[in-house]
Amino acid sequence: MSSITFKRFGPMFDCSRNAVLTVSTVKQLVDICADLGYKSFLLYTEDTYEVLDNPYFGYGRGRYSCEELKEIDRYTKEKGLEFIPCIQTLGHLTCIFKWVPYEKLRDCHNILMPGEEGTYKLIDDMFRTLSQCISTKTVNIGLDEAHMVGRGRYYDLHGDVDRTRLLVEHVARVAEIASKYGFRVCMWSDMFFRIASGGNYYDSNVTVSDELKAMIPDNVDLIYWDYYSASVSRYVDMMRAHDKIKSGSWFAGVLGACRGFSPCNGSSIKNTKAAIESCIQEKVENVFLTSWGDDGGECSRFSFLPSLLFASETAKGNGDMEEIKKKFEEYFGISWDGFMLLDLLNGDVRTNASKYLLYNDLFFGLVDTKISEDIGEQYGALIEKLDAYRSNSRFGYLFDTAHALCRVLEIKANLGQKTREVYQSRDKEALSQLLPIYKELSTRLKAFYEAFRTQWFKENKPFGFDVQDIRLGGLMTRVEHCTYMLTQYLNGEIEKIDELEETLLDYSGEGESRVINDRMSLDYRYMITPNVLVEPNAVFTCL
Repeated sequence: MSSITFKRFGPMFDCSRNAVLTVSTVKQLVDICADLGYKSFLLYTEDTYEVLDNPYFGYGRGRYSCEELKEIDRYTKEKGLEFIPCIQTLGHLTCIFKWVPYEKLRDCHNILMPGEEGTYKLIDDMFRTLSQCISTKTVNIGLDEAHMVGRGRYYDLHGDVDRTRLLVEHVARVAEIASKYGFRVCMWSDMFFRIASGGNYYDSNVTVSDELKAMIPDNVDLIYWDYYSASVSRYVDMMRAHDKIKSGSWFAGVLGACRGFSPCNGSSIKNTKAAIESCIQEKVENVFLTSWGDDGGECSRFSFLPSLLFASETAKGNGDMEEIKKKFEEYFGISWDGFMLLDLLNGDVRTNASKYLLYNDLFFGLVDTKISEDIGEQYGALIEKLDAYRSNSRFGYLFDTAHALCRVLEIKANLGQKTREVYQSRDKEALSQLLPIYKELSTRLKAFYEAFRTQWFKENKPFGFDVQDIRLGGLMTRVEHCTYMLTQYLNGEIEKIDELEETLLDYSGEGESRVINDRMSLDYRYMITPNVLVEPNAVFTCL
């Protein structure tokens, strides 16, 4: 079997969505990657790393200190891997704008103000810090999905401008600063690619002008990212389209697609197979695989181990699944099929069922029209299967969490549906029979919270778990409140329960369709309540 031929090949772990890996956990993952033949190791840190002379950058977020970055770099290098930081130099900087010192550097939403000298002082500080902490001269500078650039405070100050020119000038300034410290950088390609394609990122039929090619600085490489396809032809076409803009583009695929408590290794593996085969065919030199933790970072990074092993074996030319499964069990001490049970909590990558069913309100029932009446039974059937792996000395804690979550969903998934149906039938006797289930749910939620807390603190810094306290604590309190309201109604202390009097509408307007859209399935803000939870568009200007 051949070795991995890519110049760079490694996983990227998201440490920006509250779950910041401890240095100890990072070292464990580095050890695994080194043993599997990976060449690179990437951490995605929006504001979760120290920036010299910027005390508010990453404040309260569990940021990696300079000493921790140096230790990660030293250890990774010792194991034969290149540590590559992934930062942001335009968008995706939501949390820094909570602090008044950065308000004047904000264009809108999570985007820095282009053209503002304070912005480039901050970016200079970023590179100055990295130059003192890491040995590589390669940095991912982000610059993706800044679709609203120039449309916020920048517009208020400067009026309407050519936003392409604005982006290009910003990239040039960032590249100049990077060069000052000896760095060559790569950036997610979507902003430049949309210029070429007229706005569609995954349209390979692009016409590229010499003017556009000249816009990209010499020390900037593009990263084609694609997590969604199992088609070799799509990857190949997009890689060739990128070469029209600038040759030598990197590729970023998917290691684990997750916005909830469990992974989607199955779909990731299918997509990774096609992606790596395409990279080999097109002689792409630099490849990495992303594991994102959007909307809370609940999923353990170790839950992606099947995808991690599969990708390394595919890159070595091994397509024998039986051999891959055997290697997995030999190396990790647990069967492949057993480990893949963790996938079953979520089903398809675009559904995220275990999370939206967990947070779906028992009275409002925002997804009740979308879920089957036997979904709770399906989770109940998983309980015994997961229980068999809880004693595993290395990864049993992952199965503790999954087991506890299934015990919650076994009785909660359809409880809101049953409650509304019985309440609206005015059968108080049948309604009273649901009360013990509500009380049992509170007990099981507490057990899940404790298992999940153990998992979090085994892998991550404590920062960010406050969000889980708020979410899960709020859920447990809400269940207690619903129990209280049902008890009051059954005792005749109130005449009705207003939420259950409402006619249940399908949130999507699609009636009988069982399709859960991304907004409801991927974002806690939407799945939890129809009422105001946050004001996402509120912008407070520093006076």
